[in-house]
Amino acid sequence: MTAQDIENAIKAELRRIAPDIDPAEIVPDRSLREQYDLDSIDFLNLMAALGKRFGLPMPEEDYPRLATISAIVAYIAEKIGQPR
Repeated sequence: MTAQDIENAIKAELRRIAPDIDPAEIVPDRSLREQYDLDSIDFLNLMAALGKRFGLPMPEEDYPRLATISAIVAYIAEKIGQPR
């Protein structure tokens, strides 16, 4: 799985959780919560969906590291042992 595959999966889950978001307009290095005013429930749902999709634990203590698409891609790539 490539970084692009991971990013596409994240965008798909984000679109499912917040259908008004256009994934093509996401700035990868900008906070998702700031870009789209995601509330904490949407963010928690995104983390749960990604954990399930990738078969990974997504502990709450890691959430501060996962503010951007780029950070989430790097985190998942690291956890699944793939180069970024």
